[in-house]
Amino acid sequence: MFNDIKIGPVTLHMYGLMIAVGFLAALMIVLKRGKKKGLSEDTIYGIFYCAIIGGLVGCRLLYYIVEFPNIIKDPSILWNFANGYVVYGGIIGGILTSFVYVKRKHEKFLQYFDVVMPAVAIAQGFGRIGCFCAGCCYGAETNSPIHVVFTHSDFAPNGVPLIPTQLMSSAGDFLIGAFLIWFSGKTEVKGRTAAMYLVLYGIGRFVIEFFRADYRGNLGIFSTSQIISFVIVAAGAVLTAIAPKLEMRF
Repeated sequence: MFNDIKIGPVTLHMYGLMIAVGFLAALMIVLKRGKKKGLSEDTIYGIFYCAIIGGLVGCRLLYYIVEFPNIIKDPSILWNFANGYVVYGGIIGGILTSFVYVKRKHEKFLQYFDVVMPAVAIAQGFGRIGCFCAGCCYGAETNSPIHVVFTHSDFAPNGVPLIPTQLMSSAGDFLIGAFLIWFSGKTEVKGRTAAMYLVLYGIGRFVIEFFRADYRGNLGIFSTSQIISFVIVAAGAVLTAIAPKLEMRF
């Protein structure tokens, strides 16, 4: 695929463009749904600013943790910002910074958490389209008729039929987002929509990891992301169980 598309004198960097589209789409969705639920628009904007900052820091920090053995050998990795961003770090960092912000505003976090996370899934769907354009997060070589062949990627092997893991992830993220919006209308317990995101995304990410071929670190037979998926799914299951008890406090 082509990450850079030239339209006259303008060059569109598709990865960055899709990330931006994802953020804007998520913001519009949250503002619309938040208004229906009587949530503060000011707090929603604050959450997004915090999520962007916390997400970027989290992405990079988790990358450093995963790459620590290589950083010891080559410290210049610390200053290479062209790549090296781990999605799970962004999710965790964004949630933590948003939680701190909402609590400092003396508002209940779970009601915002429920409104934001379906939109986060949709934003991730756009982000994975960006991954597809850039060729990062690529799949394993395959003989299946359902494949993609990159010709201008700086990340994926070019000229080789690969499993289209980016598009699979994107489709899954969009489906999760749509399901969560529907699910949120079926439950009155605050926190359970967000908990369902953690469970569904964690399971989906665990499965898709088996089809990816880019280096992501590993612990034994599982990739680092799969290990984190265990924790994320467990956190979602626990939040589902205790959400009724947390409603009054959070």
